[in-house]
Formats: sequence, structure tokens, C-alpha cells
Amino acid sequence: MEFDLSRYDLTEIIVQSIIMFTGIIAIYLTQQEKRKDWKKYACIFGLISQPFFLYTTYVNNQLGMFILSIMYTYVWYIGFKNNWLMMNGKY
Repeated sequence: MEFDLSRYDLTEIIVQSIIMFTGIIAIYLTQQEKRKDWKKYACIFGLISQPFFLYTTYVNNQLGMFILSIMYTYVWYIGFKNNWLMMNGKY
């Protein structure tokens, strides 16, 4: 199987690269047992990736993935709220 980068424009390559790097970091951080203090950063990287997910699924007319991206955004927001906004169970 040959992968042809020439069919992608520069914007799409940048968007896909950002999705890849932020996604890998977010998932990696969710699985940290030895460094539990790192876990709270997973939602930040997850949220950073979401505008790029939403953009690329929208412009490529991928309705199912677009809806899934909206749900991921919501779930990453819950993590952000729980790890960064909540103080002693209150906002």
C-alpha cells in the first residue's frame, strides 16, 4: 500500500499532524499510573485536538465522525471541569 501525501494540501497535513500528536499525548496521559499527577493534563491535550477534529470531519463531510468529535469534546470538557475547575466539589 502506497501513501500519497501529494493529494493533501498543506492545511490538511498540519491539521492531521496536530490531531496525531495531541491525540497520542492525551491517550498516553490517561494511562499513567506511576505519575497520577500527569493524568489531569490528558483533558487539556484532548481539548486542544478537538477544533482540528471538528474542522477536518466537517470539511471532509464525515457526519458520523463529526458527531463523535462533538461527543469527545464534551467528555474532554468533563475531564477539564473535574480536574481544573472544581475546587472542593464546587466551581
